[in-house]
Formats: sequence, C-alpha cells, structure tokens
Amino acid sequence: MKTGILLTNLGTPDEPTKPALKRYLAEFLSDPRVVDPPNKLIWWLALNLVILNIRPKKSAVNYAKIWNSLGPGSPLLNITQSQLEGVQQVLSKQHSNLEFELGMRYGNPSISSALNKLKDKGCSKVIILPLYPQYSKTTTLSTLDAIDLELESWPSKPEIVFIEHYYQNKAYIQALNNSIKEYQAEHGKPDKLLISFHGIPQRYVDNGDIYYQHCMQTADLLAKSLDLQDDEWQASFQSIFGREEWTKPYTKDTLESLAKSGIENVQVVCPGFSADCLETLEEIDDENRGYFMQAGGKGFGYIPALNARNDHIDAIASVISDHL
Repeated sequence: MKTGILLTNLGTPDEPTKPALKRYLAEFLSDPRVVDPPNKLIWWLALNLVILNIRPKKSAVNYAKIWNSLGPGSPLLNITQSQLEGVQQVLSKQHSNLEFELGMRYGNPSISSALNKLKDKGCSKVIILPLYPQYSKTTTLSTLDAIDLELESWPSKPEIVFIEHYYQNKAYIQALNNSIKEYQAEHGKPDKLLISFHGIPQRYVDNGDIYYQHCMQTADLLAKSLDLQDDEWQASFQSIFGREEWTKPYTKDTLESLAKSGIENVQVVCPGFSADCLETLEEIDDENRGYFMQAGGKGFGYIPALNARNDHIDAIASVISDHL
C-alpha cells in the first residue's frame, strides 16, 4: 500500500502579465475564506467591475520585479518544488512506498491535479501539509475546502491526514533561529528585529480565527530561542488589503515609527512564509525598505525565508514523519 505526501502552498500566477494576474486574482479573491464581506453582492460588484479591472495591471508590474529572481519563473513555485524534492530525498531514505506531489490552492499545479496524480499512483493514504506554519481559516481551512471539493466526486476515497499547523515545531523554530544567526554573522545585529506576518482582517480574529494567537506564539518562541530582550524585537503584520481594520500593528507603520524614534538599523524576518514570494521579495525587501529609509532609517535588512535550506527541509520532513 502506498502513501502519498502532498505539499501545498498559496499559489502563483502563471506569468507576470495582466491576463494571468486577472485569472489568479479572480480565483483568490472569490474564495469566501479569504474575503468574507458583510454584503456579498456589493463585494461581487466591486470585484468584477472595479478591482479585477485595475489591480491585475499593478500586480503584474510587481510580479515582473521578482520573476526569474530565484530561478526561471515564479519564485514561490520554484522554491516549493525544491522543498518537495528535498522532503522526498529525506523521507524516501526512511520509508518505502511513498509518492510525492505538489498542489497550489490557487493557480497551477492545482490541488485537484495533485490528488488525482496520487490516486493514479495507487495511494490509499494521503498526508497533506499546507506550508503555513500558523493556522488560519483564510489559508489552512481554505486548503481543506479545496481537498473536500475534489474528493466529493470520488467513489472510493483515500485515508486523509491533514496537518493543520506546525508553528510550535522545535525544528522549525531552530531553522528560523539558524537563518537569523547566519544572516547576522554576515551583516551584524540590528537595533531591532521585526518579525512580520501576513495580516488578516481583525474581524476574522474576533470571530474565532486563531491565526493571530499562533503568530504571536511563534514570535515569542523565536525571540526566546534567540535570547532577545523585549526591546530588541517586535511583531507586526503586513499585506493589508481594503479599508477595514486588520491585525495590528501594521508593518509599514511600525517601520516608519521605529525610524522616527531613532532606531537606525532594523532587520525583518517573515516566519509565516515558508518560501520567498511577492510579499517578501517585493513588499518587504523593496517597498517596506523604502518606507523605513524615507522615515530616517539608516540600515535595513531582509532575512530570507527558510526556502529549501537543509534544516527547513528536515523540519518539514519531521512534521510529516510524525504521521507516517
């Protein structure tokens, strides 16, 4: 009997063009887990009449900045494929009869196609790890929605093991620790380490999403592993969209405030992103770097995501191994 290993991530457009971004954003922003507006009709009109006619062009420009930056094509897709290959090498040495596939929640390769490939390979059990260390309904539960939707039509379903989070995994925290220390050994220590996570609407947290709690616990575990004092680090939230309040403090506002308060050197790490992507390479390392420097900062460093580092691959493999 074979066991399938499915790694998933958020996804990426097929290319950095307006038509490709329009397809990708239409799928992403139509997901009710991602955008759950009080008035669905008004949101549908705004999305289809305004947003999808304006945002794809701007997003395509931003994607073009990072396209091919970490190998040919999409950085997120390249890195996630490398992660899958690394995990396959580690786990195949420890276990037999394993099959491996990659699926993206939005875009290609899809979760549906990955599940069907594992079915064709004869997998009677599938272990699914969304590469989101912190659980959120907007990401983790949305992934489960896509899995359930695909399996609905299957007359015979495999055993599904769905891993919801790994923010407390010791190997994951140690990999973050290692990456930060290695970066600082080369670039020096900053006045402040900013630990930035992707934000979600505060309303979602108020309604029971545990994402904020997981982020703050991750930040605290990481700071403790680095032996940081309270005034040496801070957590914040990036990638704000729309007009309603999101989880605070905002990364942009925090960086500007730090610069104006006399903090000259900051480094930013993004533990919620398992792979570098638009939100880290363009938004943090370019856009938010600019905010900090324009507000009076002197030095800004972005510490890369864990990507396909050996210690990160081992951490992912260890999370999956617990269910083999």
